[in-house]
Amino acid sequence: MNDHTTDPSTEIFLAHRNLLFTVAYEMLGSAADAEDVLQETWLRWVKVDLDRVSDRRAYLVRITTRQALNRLRTMARRKESYVGSWLPEPLLTTPDVAENVELAESVSMALMLVLETLSPTERAVFVLRETFDFGYDEIAAALDKTPAAVRQIASRARKHVDARRPREVVSPGVIRAALASFQRAVESRDIQGLLDVLAPEVVLVGDGGGIKQAVLRPILGADKVARLIIGGLGKNPGELTAAPTVVNGNPALLIRLDGEIDGVMAIRVDDGGITGLYYVRNPEKLTRIRSETSLTLR
Repeated sequence: MNDHTTDPSTEIFLAHRNLLFTVAYEMLGSAADAEDVLQETWLRWVKVDLDRVSDRRAYLVRITTRQALNRLRTMARRKESYVGSWLPEPLLTTPDVAENVELAESVSMALMLVLETLSPTERAVFVLRETFDFGYDEIAAALDKTPAAVRQIASRARKHVDARRPREVVSPGVIRAALASFQRAVESRDIQGLLDVLAPEVVLVGDGGGIKQAVLRPILGADKVARLIIGGLGKNPGELTAAPTVVNGNPALLIRLDGEIDGVMAIRVDDGGITGLYYVRNPEKLTRIRSETSLTLR
């Protein structure tokens, strides 16, 4: 017999922890805030009488959703004073997530940015319904709304997102190929190589959070983006290297300056060309990636 038994509340919470984290992360776009929400969920969960809870998974999701909504509203005030563009905190994900095209698309940087344009309630409904396939009754219970109201919100949110997300889901292989071409062009300072892989309407978004230098507003157009990238590399005194990784379920580049992680470059690909470049340099958003990367190197 094993004497090291875990109490039922802890076992149930741990069994659903990954689901709860993903719900909170997709609602907030911040792994650090998602972890805080999980802590708040745990503190409430341990006070619950388990005998009175018939569906423990749904109950945990309900607590998490409400805590995430509270935090989402305070984050909105934080973002109003944010310096430059705000990008989601990049999340290292395993390659098998990239192969699961639907899951990869649900946490992609491009879709997370679209979710930023929803109201907090719309975002909660969209995430629970579209990503996790929760029933309208379950979502209604989590949000203290009627199922009919949730249906309306879900329909409105879906139309909003569908109008802004890529028309077709691109395979990981196509994204990896575009990323490899982009990496080669950057490393060889080949401006024509960049123009060949960038779509004419490409958008570059940088997030330095006012701590690291980054473009303050999105840069539009292949020519401007290519010249900015090559020009920026020329001004860099250190040795810049790029290594392929998987971020938010999609192929991305981990950028190092003199061996230290400088940022993460995520991309969006449509019709074989890169239509979106998302460069996160804000050190506060790289803490998790730094710690996870250092663990894998040991």
